[in-house]
Amino acid sequence: MQYIKGSPRDNYSPFPIAIVVSQFNRPITRELLQGALKELNAKGFTEKDIAVVEVPGAVEIPLTVKKIAKLKKFEIIIALGAVIRGETTHYDYVCQQVSDGCQKVALEFEIPVIFGVLTTENEAQAWDRLGGRHGHKGIDAVDCALNMHEVMQKMELEL
Repeated sequence: MQYIKGSPRDNYSPFPIAIVVSQFNRPITRELLQGALKELNAKGFTEKDIAVVEVPGAVEIPLTVKKIAKLKKFEIIIALGAVIRGETTHYDYVCQQVSDGCQKVALEFEIPVIFGVLTTENEAQAWDRLGGRHGHKGIDAVDCALNMHEVMQKMELEL
């Protein structure tokens, strides 16, 4: 039986990674991005391996992710953002659109698109996911990206 999985490690051979980050809820998304970049640096990636694209809000993430995937220059795309529930149903539509859009790109282009968009009821919950009791979702997104990159490579070689 063949069994393929990624193995977390401290150092990687760098490859091109794109990060799309929304500017809306900027203090939160800035911390998501900083956590992701710090983790990539700790794993052996440098500025030349990483492209960061800022977009106005979360709704703009899927189109940007698709454009990046079409370029075929990057092996992984990480989407970072923060959608916080307000007093209207706008939250529900935004969360669904962004999630579905990123997944469609991943399937269409067969590239891992890591969904690091926080979807929380309030700002306190978002901060809890940036080094609080729920870990740091920017770091988690990078760890997931590196794991998926390894899985995809192993599938190409071993299946």
